[in-house]
Amino acid sequence: MQVYLQNRFRFITLVISIFLMVSAITRTVLLLQSLTMIEFNLGQLFSIYIIGAFYDFIAVSYLIIPFVLYLLFMPKRIFRHKIHRVVTYIFIYVLLYLVVFYAFSEWFFWNEFGVRFNFIAVDYLVYTTEVIGNIRESYPMGILLSVIAMISGLIFFILIRYKLITSLLKDKSTFKQRFYYSLFYLLLPLLFFDVVSQDYAKVSKNKYNNELAKAGLYSLFSAFRNNTLDYDTFYLKEDNTKVISNLRTLIKATVNKEKKGLLHEIKKEGLEKNYNVMMIVVESLSGEFLESLGGFKGLTPNLDGLAKESLFFDKFYATGTRTIRGMESITLSVPPTAGRSIVKRPDNHNMFSSGFIFKNKGYETKFIYGGHGYFDNMNDFFSHNGFDIIDRTDFSDEEDTFHTIWGVCDENLMDKALSEADKSYKAHKPFMSFVMTTSNHRPYDFPDGRIDMPSHSGRDAAVKYTDFAIGKFIQDAKKKPWFKNTIFVIVADHCASSAGETYLPLDKYQIPLFMYAPKILEAKRISKVSSQVDIMPTLFSLLNWSYESKFYGQDILEDTFDERALMGTYQLLGLYKDNRLSILVPGKKLYGYVPIKMNIFDTQYKDVRVPKEVEDEIISYYQGASLLHKQRLDRYDGKY
Repeated sequence: MQVYLQNRFRFITLVISIFLMVSAITRTVLLLQSLTMIEFNLGQLFSIYIIGAFYDFIAVSYLIIPFVLYLLFMPKRIFRHKIHRVVTYIFIYVLLYLVVFYAFSEWFFWNEFGVRFNFIAVDYLVYTTEVIGNIRESYPMGILLSVIAMISGLIFFILIRYKLITSLLKDKSTFKQRFYYSLFYLLLPLLFFDVVSQDYAKVSKNKYNNELAKAGLYSLFSAFRNNTLDYDTFYLKEDNTKVISNLRTLIKATVNKEKKGLLHEIKKEGLEKNYNVMMIVVESLSGEFLESLGGFKGLTPNLDGLAKESLFFDKFYATGTRTIRGMESITLSVPPTAGRSIVKRPDNHNMFSSGFIFKNKGYETKFIYGGHGYFDNMNDFFSHNGFDIIDRTDFSDEEDTFHTIWGVCDENLMDKALSEADKSYKAHKPFMSFVMTTSNHRPYDFPDGRIDMPSHSGRDAAVKYTDFAIGKFIQDAKKKPWFKNTIFVIVADHCASSAGETYLPLDKYQIPLFMYAPKILEAKRISKVSSQVDIMPTLFSLLNWSYESKFYGQDILEDTFDERALMGTYQLLGLYKDNRLSILVPGKKLYGYVPIKMNIFDTQYKDVRVPKEVEDEIISYYQGASLLHKQRLDRYDGKY
């Protein structure tokens, strides 16, 4: 009887073995793909595979829970019935298909982001329409699914050929006997859930080694579990009073003692300007795409030409690696707090938003997006923070001549921005438009005949098409009566890739910023280290506005501007200042690095000690932002 009982639960052993085998092959493929980036020695290889197998086992321990319950409660008469044989065969093949599919998915995700499944994958799983549509448009899914089916079928044939399945179809066990076996498998995930974290994967200072030591499925579970991170629990902290005092000094805020948080007055002498603002936020426009920043030649001729006619900021950095991080920092002028972006949080209404400031000055404010704005919660965020919404549902058939799953092509989007500006002008209203592009996004598809590169041929072609669309937009805008009274702000949301050999590689955060208004602004190249939080304070200074502020950013053009850039991921929180990168890490750790090689394509660091004054500064920024958000002191209290 014990043999028969073991037969039933050998089924679980088979499932675990298959998963571990496929995971090991996946890890090997990813390792071979990254040979030039990893730290390669026998000790590191041993750590990658042993720790990786441990995480793989944890992942599959969660995966087998429903199968364990099935084997526990299925009566013997059903187990011996031929229907169980059919169910077992179907189940094994479906399982094989899903595991192989998961392995292929891991490779594509690694190829796109340079990491195992993480917080990005969690966010994207929520938006299945866009993601599935994007996959269908980006990859030959028919061929891929057929290949996966063939590989799964081959493994299934081997299992049948060597009778590794048929030997599992006998059983005479009692429920009590099965219960003890099941209890072991069911308690394992609970134990792992309580005592295991991603920290065991930190086998090296090399990011790729650490990612290879992880398991994609476990990383996905972990990301679901940790989609918000409490600052006080995970990071270095100081006394709250000291932090807020330091933060007020850092943002140069003279705060009335009766007022809490960061609320302070920005006062300007002279007349305020009511220039229109057309902000174009470009999807994934890395600095490396622009020759004017030392990047590739020929991809962005229009933007490179515009750099010579604009206030062009050439040491400018994104705060994050996702579109919503860029939106958050530009609109709210806040650092990237730990966990998910404020745009995705439920408590993000009536934030201290630039949208409300514009509305208070009499502006029409519009968020204009060529896709469906429910994606990433964008419509909800912008509509409750001072903006009217124009998204794909507002494009007529005539306005939508070409689109992908992500949205209308950038030409259509720019034409819509022009028509909305015309409406505001006819209504005698100044306008502020926040325009978000989509064409520089996989599947990199755009209308034919626009540039000298074919559609659907990769990122470079998409970048060049977006550059073409912006160039056409500027030429069309010059014909408008409102052009001479408009400041055009062009900035990336983030870089095209966040992958690098080290955490927070500066080259993967450097982006361009243009402020173009030939009738208003004198062209000049600005070489001050700054980031997206500084856009609105700089813009409001150009408008000569007096206003109440809770912004963390500063006017880059001021002589007293304190050069620094704030940047992060959903776990890492960075401060780049005085050629030193300091990073707050969960586990109450702080690391310091100095670049020994840095250009638009690559960054290499050496470890350094973080001085106490820098430690105080970075803690003040990030603990302060977390504290004020918890206390709801980052809200808008004015009238509009």
